[in-house]
Amino acid sequence: MDDRERIVVTHYNLPNAYPTEWPKELDESDNDDGMDAVGVRRSRSRYSALERTGSERKSLIPGSQQTKDGRANLVSKDEQDALGAHQSVMNTLRRAGMKVDDDSRLRNKFMLSSTTFSPGMYLSVAHREASTEDLLRGLDYLTHSIDQKSSSLKALVETNFERFVRAKATIDNVYTEMRNQGVEPVEAPGPLSPRHSRRTSGMHFRNFSSGSAAGMSAPPPKPSKNALRKETDYGVQGIKVPLLEVSQKAQDVWGPALGGKERETNLKAIADAVTKDRMLFELGSNLSYAIKQKDYDKAVELYDAARRYVADAKSLGDGVVQYGRTLSDSEVHRILAVGRMWADAEEQVKALKRDIWRKLSNVSAAGPLPGASQAEEHMELICVLLHLGVDESPIWVFLLSRYDYLKNKIAAVVERSKIEIEILRRRLAAGNAPPSDVVAAFLRQASKDRSEALDTDDVIDFWHCIQNYLTKLMSLSNGLLGEVVDFWESTQSFLDSTKQSILPSGWEGESNKHHKLSEANASALSNGLIELIGQLRDAVFSLFADPPAEDISSLFSPAPGSAATPTTPLTGTAFSPTDGRIGVLDPQNIPAAAAKKGEPWEDFAFWPPHSNALSAVHYLEKILALVGAAANEMVSLGPVSNSASSEKIKVMISGARERSMRAVCEAWSKDAESCKSLEDWVRAPEKRDQTRMPGYFEAFERKVLLGMQQVLYFSNASPKPGSRDIITPPSTKLLQMVRTQFVSSVYKAVSGMLENAEAPRQGDEDDWVLVTSLDSITDGAVPNEMVTQDAINASNRNVRMLLTMSNLKALRNEHVPSLIQVFESSFSVKLAEESKTIRDVFGQIDAKLFQSYTRPIVATLTKTIKEGIHTPDWVPKTSRPDQVRPYVYATLMTLVMVHTEVSTTVPSTGSSSALLSEILSHLVENISQALLDGFKERKPNAYTLPALMQATLDTEFIAQTMSQYATAKASEIQGQIYTELDKRTTNEARTRLQQELGDMRVVLKKLRDGSRNSFGCFKKQRSSDKDRGRPERKATGT
Repeated sequence: MDDRERIVVTHYNLPNAYPTEWPKELDESDNDDGMDAVGVRRSRSRYSALERTGSERKSLIPGSQQTKDGRANLVSKDEQDALGAHQSVMNTLRRAGMKVDDDSRLRNKFMLSSTTFSPGMYLSVAHREASTEDLLRGLDYLTHSIDQKSSSLKALVETNFERFVRAKATIDNVYTEMRNQGVEPVEAPGPLSPRHSRRTSGMHFRNFSSGSAAGMSAPPPKPSKNALRKETDYGVQGIKVPLLEVSQKAQDVWGPALGGKERETNLKAIADAVTKDRMLFELGSNLSYAIKQKDYDKAVELYDAARRYVADAKSLGDGVVQYGRTLSDSEVHRILAVGRMWADAEEQVKALKRDIWRKLSNVSAAGPLPGASQAEEHMELICVLLHLGVDESPIWVFLLSRYDYLKNKIAAVVERSKIEIEILRRRLAAGNAPPSDVVAAFLRQASKDRSEALDTDDVIDFWHCIQNYLTKLMSLSNGLLGEVVDFWESTQSFLDSTKQSILPSGWEGESNKHHKLSEANASALSNGLIELIGQLRDAVFSLFADPPAEDISSLFSPAPGSAATPTTPLTGTAFSPTDGRIGVLDPQNIPAAAAKKGEPWEDFAFWPPHSNALSAVHYLEKILALVGAAANEMVSLGPVSNSASSEKIKVMISGARERSMRAVCEAWSKDAESCKSLEDWVRAPEKRDQTRMPGYFEAFERKVLLGMQQVLYFSNASPKPGSRDIITPPSTKLLQMVRTQFVSSVYKAVSGMLENAEAPRQGDEDDWVLVTSLDSITDGAVPNEMVTQDAINASNRNVRMLLTMSNLKALRNEHVPSLIQVFESSFSVKLAEESKTIRDVFGQIDAKLFQSYTRPIVATLTKTIKEGIHTPDWVPKTSRPDQVRPYVYATLMTLVMVHTEVSTTVPSTGSSSALLSEILSHLVENISQALLDGFKERKPNAYTLPALMQATLDTEFIAQTMSQYATAKASEIQGQIYTELDKRTTNEARTRLQQELGDMRVVLKKLRDGSRNSFGCFKKQRSSDKDRGRPERKATGT
């Protein structure tokens, strides 16, 4: 810009030498200087010559400007450089990046015509790159310019001196007249000089009045209200109040209208700018809404748009710096708007990043988004951070936070669960063991397809607690192991680079460095997985292997009484194996440990006190299946299978199995002692010669054996393909434990049956157990539908003996062989020696019961027979006896009663009853022996022919009547009877007896025909030899 252009720009206050439009401020000042719209001629005072309008004053100084409030500003809008280096100071400041167009105060510090001109700031900005030679040349230019302006001013003053003096005198006179307006002139005390002195008139009236008037004695006159004095507010005192009132009213009336126009103009300019860059101005609010709605995709899109705006603004700034181009007002406004937008967007994104970091760092606080899983949400959060750009890897932070969360969660679950389990165990231990009949009621449930209850409510609650705890630890679907597996799968996907394809690169690829984990991080994560698996393994092994805690306070973390112990009671965690029934855990209110009584359950933390074997195998089967499946899953994880942890997992499996088997065997042994209470003296629906006890016992034993097979072999836990099989076969020691316990349970049950048969039943001696028929039992009949033939007199010892013997036969021949077959097929072993032991046990118990039942009957029969033979009238009065003696009928009637008792108590299910034949055969043998002893002991010891015939008739009558139950031993004794009789008679009697045998046969036939109705129950039936006789006394009858 040359001097001419600069003078034009300065004179007209133009922004540059070639403006596109006339400055609006110049139009506004012109309108103010014109006449009013109606052309009214205003009156002019006589001092109007002294008045100057704003436009006139402004025009005195070229380049002066008017501020927004209408006041004149004598500082030039632009000047030439005072040192002569630049043509325009404003352009220099703009190139330096100074915002001098909008800030007048800052601009005035660089204008030489301003009173606030700052030389130091001027030189530091406008000449920041000037050398010493440039500054020296500028100093010469400035000195020459000052000298030139001083010469011009001196010439102007010398040329117009007289004009200046006259103007000065006129101004003083006018000022004096205006100041003393309204004051009457005061006459002088003495004569005055007729001539007017120019010197006097040239004096300043202010000095005159202040000096001469002070010496007068009269008070000064009161000036007029229009006098130009301070006390009259310089002539406006009279109109000041009305003017203020009018000004206020005018402001009230016209203020809104006049101000609204300016505001309208500003608003219109703002609206145009907003319309032009609508997306720019709405970006901040849209970003805020997207963040609130958790629409991360939209938030990332808007943040990228903000980055593009910033990049465009930077390119404009770089153009100014590099090429020296000048920004237009719209560009400047746009840059300012982008700056404000970026500051707002950056603040919102920083808050969003902090929130996402918090979610990744605090995994438990991150809830899944609608329609997304937790893993998907975390992946989305990682992608959002990579999109936005971060300094630290969100993948590493998330995985590390996930590891810390799982580690703390496992520790909290284990601590809380151990405490609650021990509290429940102590409560159970403090109670009394259930009586035998209550235990038997639960054992009977084994015979049902769907058991109503396997144990007491407290025991079942304890088992549920154990199951819930281990499910929480080891379940893959909703347990901690599943979370650990998910953690490793996520880690593995990042280590294998399978997820890198879906990870964003960020702005200009700034996030690519976070896509891959370092080797140190990968190793740390592998070790973390091994540590988490170790926590779970140790928790399970501790539950099975460790005895119950003596001091429950040691389970709390931190321990009560330590410096870190909180003063408030401990609150429950999110998981409780008892489903929160225990409530808040207070270390000061924990049940004390029960005194040890030598019970087997006192050594097991996982075994509920007083639990039976049914509930034990039912729950341990499920628990160990869960543990086995979890163990297979553990060893399938890469870092675990390649470390020593796999051997520790194998130890955990073996320890859990062994401890579980020990617990079940102890409970089984205890339940076997209660098996005698399974006897309810109710006939079996399908086998009327037995009670329900054999069926109950077989169902109970079968249930326990099948459950133990599941516990011992982890039948429901199969290894994953490609993983190591860590479930080893059970040891010989465990199998021997089961075999021994099986034989022991059978022996205890059979011994209990013997006790039931021999011990008197408590209660009334006439206590009858009435049982409904099969249909009535099936249909749930009421008592009045009971039938008499199904009644059992449980108070009758003989009834108990007979039913018990029948039950023993059923157990020996049917139920126990079936159980042995189940055992051999379940455990893949042969019970040859055990089977022999069981048979011996049954033989011993059966012999005891048989002797207990028959001994009183044999004693009665023996007494009857001997007394009958020893009576004096036993020898017949006639030579040919035709009747048997009364003792024979009494003996046979006793046998009839036995037959009736056995037949009604143990009804036969086939053609004949094996037990009835066995009992009667045994009694026939003893009758024969009694006859033999009686004939031997009779006095006199010699038998005549009638006595010999009577003895033969009695013996043959009994033998022929009981021929169906005759055994080889009975026949042998009968032969001995005849031998003894022959020894005690003469030859003549023996010879005559042979002659009388034919007649005796006729008599016997007549006697048997006469007693057919009385002794018809002994009628001979066709049957095989195996249907009668005890196995150890079996013999062929003659």
